[in-house]
Amino acid sequence: MGKPLSKSQIAAALADKVGLTKKQGAEVLATLAEMAYKNAKNSFTFPGVGKLVLVNRKARLGRNPKTGETIKIPAKKVVKFRVAKAAKDAILG
Repeated sequence: MGKPLSKSQIAAALADKVGLTKKQGAEVLATLAEMAYKNAKNSFTFPGVGKLVLVNRKARLGRNPKTGETIKIPAKKVVKFRVAKAAKDAILG
């Protein structure tokens, strides 16, 4: 298994594919990330890749793994990424 692509490698590949400069490719990535952050509350869909959604988790009882003591875990909001079916099919075959 190879190394994951860095941000600059992704920006360079995007720039080469679309015909932009590397700086413009990096700006596209930054703008996409900014849009995802701002719109995650309403769910942000990245077509063909997946969707960012905000999920409310209920309060629950958990266990401290060190002591075995039962503890209360408070309710909280978490961000989840749901992979699109098209992405699953393309990656897994």
